Amino acid sequence: MRLVMKFGGSLLDNEIKLNNVINIIKSYYSLNNEIVVIISALNGITDKILDICDHIKKFNKESLYLFLKNTEIAHTNLIEKIVLDEKEKSKLLQLISNLMNEFRDVLLGISILGEVTPKSKDYLLSFGERLSTPIVSCALNSAGLKSSYLNGKEVGILTNSHFGDAKPLMDTTKFRVHHKIEPLLKEKTIPVVTGFIGCDQNGNITTIGRGGSDYSATIIAASINADEVWLWGDIDGLMTADPKIVKDAIVLEEVSVSEALELSMFGSKYMHPRALEPIMDSKISVRIRNANNIDHPGTLITQRPSFTSNKIVKSITVIRNTALIDVSGGGLIGTPGTAAKIFDALAKNQVNIMMISQTPSESSITMVVKKQDIDKAIITLELNFLGKLIKRIDVSDNVAIIAVVGMGMRGIKGVAARTFGAVAKKNINVIMITQGSSELNLAFVIEDKNCEEAVNALHQEFIKM
Repeated sequence: MRLVMKFGGSLLDNEIKLNNVINIIKSYYSLNNEIVVIISALNGITDKILDICDHIKKFNKESLYLFLKNTEIAHTNLIEKIVLDEKEKSKLLQLISNLMNEFRDVLLGISILGEVTPKSKDYLLSFGERLSTPIVSCALNSAGLKSSYLNGKEVGILTNSHFGDAKPLMDTTKFRVHHKIEPLLKEKTIPVVTGFIGCDQNGNITTIGRGGSDYSATIIAASINADEVWLWGDIDGLMTADPKIVKDAIVLEEVSVSEALELSMFGSKYMHPRALEPIMDSKISVRIRNANNIDHPGTLITQRPSFTSNKIVKSITVIRNTALIDVSGGGLIGTPGTAAKIFDALAKNQVNIMMISQTPSESSITMVVKKQDIDKAIITLELNFLGKLIKRIDVSDNVAIIAVVGMGMRGIKGVAARTFGAVAKKNINVIMITQGSSELNLAFVIEDKNCEEAVNALHQEFIKM
């Protein structure tokens, strides 16, 4: 098989975990598989860089130097323990030292300005993967395999210039990645590629969104026509519910691409929300697997799941830390384009709307946003529309979205009745409801304090039948 394997940062941050990753790659490579490896930053590095970016004015030189020192120590300690060949170790340590010097220069330069632009933020964030990837490649070489490391720019991932959440230009990317990776595979070399990183047409480093290593894996898989993508992490697969909420939640053996897309959008943190886009029109499957439990097959995400896996409801998911905004006023009634104006104003202020509902009378529009965006949203609405289109703004700032997901819901009568019946038995009030025509997911909003009880009730109703 031709496999693209992505390894998350939680699997790389000490020599025992990294040796386990090397052994996994080696075991599947020995079965005559062609393997491309995608690597994330070491656990916690990206969060620390983001923290510095968000609070650059508060950091003094001493704290920045301490961060840089600790980052270098974390990587050099790994090298000392994992790379046995002294010559290779010396070359790798020099490479890491050069990268850290570059990192230091950029970080200190930005700290003097006291401002981090989206472009410079992407450049800073890229160092996490740029530091970890050559270590994995060198470790594979030390284990007797032939490996070569590449960053996202070198491998050919071309994106637009929307820094922080760049979109790949897939036609050009496929052409470039194919011509870069195919010769390496023919030479029996394992390409080890940075996740999360691409570049725009001007050669500037871009990032493709938080958790973007999953996305990098599927971009590359689509470019080289891989058989499967394996997303290695520390969980067994997608689950019927969050195990922190539902104690008897179980791993899903198989889900469709459409179901997985819904799960990634509705609270599942196991996969980047756009990771499935590059393979939507292909026969490439994705498997979510646990590197600490390699005997478990994980969850298979496929275009055509087997009939036996086609349950009415596959999973109950939840998004917390959300807020509900209801805007109302006579100016909304019968006036074309009012909703578009509201949504456009919010979008320009970087407020993402997660759910929308409008009454048939057109007198009110209800929206759900992330709690962190609530201040921006209200200020935008007040400045642009209050007293004009809108007469009143009501806010509920402690709500949760619950989604019931499953292909088996299509055309089945009574699913909504069972859903709201199970919630009503627990005396929980439903504030807002949405369902798309695809009938893949039924989502509703409740008070956050009732979230766990509702999820458990629905899991009991549909999963533990």
